[in-house]
Amino acid sequence: MNEYQEYSNDRKEEPSFRYAGFWMRFWAYLLDLVVVGSIVRMLIKPVFRMQDFSLSESSMFAPASIASALIFYFYFVLMTKYLNQTLGKMVFGLKVVDLKSNQMTWGTILFREWIGRFISSTIIIGYIIIAFLPKKQGLHDLFTDTSVIHVER
Repeated sequence: MNEYQEYSNDRKEEPSFRYAGFWMRFWAYLLDLVVVGSIVRMLIKPVFRMQDFSLSESSMFAPASIASALIFYFYFVLMTKYLNQTLGKMVFGLKVVDLKSNQMTWGTILFREWIGRFISSTIIIGYIIIAFLPKKQGLHDLFTDTSVIHVER
C-alpha cells in the first residue's frame, strides 16, 4: 500500500504533498536529457553507422531524428508508468503522482508524457507556469491532473 492509499483510506480529503518546484524539475529534466542523449549515442548512432544511414541529415523526419524521438518518448513514458519517476527524478528525490487516483493509467501517462510534453515544449509558458501555480503543475500536468512531488526519504 502506498502513502496515497494509506492516506485516502483514513480520510476522504486530498493528500498534502510537498510539490516540486520549477528548478528541481528543471535540473531533473536536464539530467534526463543527458541520459536520453547517452542512450541515443550508444544505440542509435552505431546501428545507423553500420547500416550506412545518414546521421548528418538535420530534418525532423530523418530516420535518426525519428529514432531519437522514439527513444526520448519511450524513456519518459515507460519510466513514469513503471516507476513513477525517471532517473533524473530519482536523483533529485522526485516522483509523478496522479492527484485524483492511486495509480496512473496508460492513458494519463501517454497524454502527459507524449502529447502534453509536446504542447508544453511548443508553448514555453507551459513549463514556466510551474513556478507560479500552488501545486507546481506544468501545462501537461494540468491536462492530466498530475504533479511532481518530493519523495519522503
